[in-house]
Amino acid sequence: MALSVSSSSSSTALSSSSFSRLVSSAEPKAPQIGSFRISEKPHAFSQAVSLSQRRILVNPVHAENPRKDSIVPLAATIVAPEVTEKEEEDYEKLASDLVNASPLEIMDKALEKFGNDIAIAFSGAEDVALIEYAHLTGRPYRVFSLDTGRLNPETYKFFDAVEKHYGIHIEYMFPDAVEVQALVRSKGLFSFYEDGHQECCRVRKVRPLRRALKGLKAWITGQRKDQSPGTRSEIPVVQVDPVFEGLEGGIGSLVKWNPVANVKGLDIWNFLRTMNVPVNSLHSQGYISIGCEPCTRPVLPGQHEREGRWWWEDAKAKECGLHKGNIKQEDAAHLNGNGNGNGAAHANGTAEVADIFNNQNVVSLSRTGIENLAKLENRKDSWLVVLYAPWCPFCQAMEESYVDLAEKLEGSEVKVGKFRADGDQKEYAKSELELGSFPTILFFPKHSSRPIKYRSENRDVDSLMAFVNALR
Repeated sequence: MALSVSSSSSSTALSSSSFSRLVSSAEPKAPQIGSFRISEKPHAFSQAVSLSQRRILVNPVHAENPRKDSIVPLAATIVAPEVTEKEEEDYEKLASDLVNASPLEIMDKALEKFGNDIAIAFSGAEDVALIEYAHLTGRPYRVFSLDTGRLNPETYKFFDAVEKHYGIHIEYMFPDAVEVQALVRSKGLFSFYEDGHQECCRVRKVRPLRRALKGLKAWITGQRKDQSPGTRSEIPVVQVDPVFEGLEGGIGSLVKWNPVANVKGLDIWNFLRTMNVPVNSLHSQGYISIGCEPCTRPVLPGQHEREGRWWWEDAKAKECGLHKGNIKQEDAAHLNGNGNGNGAAHANGTAEVADIFNNQNVVSLSRTGIENLAKLENRKDSWLVVLYAPWCPFCQAMEESYVDLAEKLEGSEVKVGKFRADGDQKEYAKSELELGSFPTILFFPKHSSRPIKYRSENRDVDSLMAFVNALR
């Protein structure tokens, strides 16, 4: 629009000199507020005036009292706008309100609240159900996935099928090539079999995920309570993420949605079949929980689905780090100790924790004692020894069965012992005693200096006794 300004002294435009005199005579001087935007399509008169002349035509805000029809807003509306604080969402209450809601309703709520600042984390397994739910809401949605470089060929084909089925582009996140190179060059391609999966997962999964989440305010996962008995049994449908940071930075800046938290695995599969959703072909080969190729295998009938992941480690602590916020403090210390130090909560000796496996039939071995036992080539007796940490919940869980076993073996040619292998003793236990995670159980035969590691995750009395009987 054309800008027309009238002067209180004349109906004609002011000259440059008279304008200067007018400004200098106005007391007291006040700062000019705001700026004016000249229309791209001025009237003919305005087109004939230069830019400097146009500025001369505009009276400063303090030159005359503002009128009701003034084009200049009142100063109060510019200088002191009303500031309203953003009300914080109570996500614990929201989780309680949605506890009986359907996955579709939860998904719709998540997408409605966060729009383009939320994305679905897709692993290439049965969490394709999340994409189907998002599709059914009719709202726009984003999907990202972590390509570790170690996935099965079937998973890559599945990614392609999902993109074509829904007409979407998955946002792939990749690990840092320099970090992967350093890990593989220093420790080989399969170091996770020897010292735990945490380090490899940290490089290939956790850090790429951290980068992805820094661009979001919320994310959507396929976690279910029935997936992992030790780490996911209490997850809510929505929560403030306790581990990762979001777009605004800082702990508490990211919201985590778990729409299928309360859904059983069987119901997820019934939904996928009903909706004719594409699925990973590995499922038909016995795979349920699918991750990287070297760390995933099919499960047998009756086995829990997470037993196919990192099968050489404890069944109750199978998290790669993406959802480590599920793990309670004492469990986290266990996981941090798995290939990544001991965990500061207990390993530094600052916390007093009651010892376990206290029984007259269980011999407590010192560092010297375990070293001497390991050096002997001709022992009088065979030994069964547990490498443990008293704060570890999985060691605590097997205490009763281990003590019962010791009582059963009392008076036999097999001695039962324990060696506390956390803290200052952990590096020795890892390098000399094959410690991978707590608890680690070793059998020292009579006529061999090399101990035999108990590989099974079953720690009941009968399973432990079968191991001893097979070797003694």
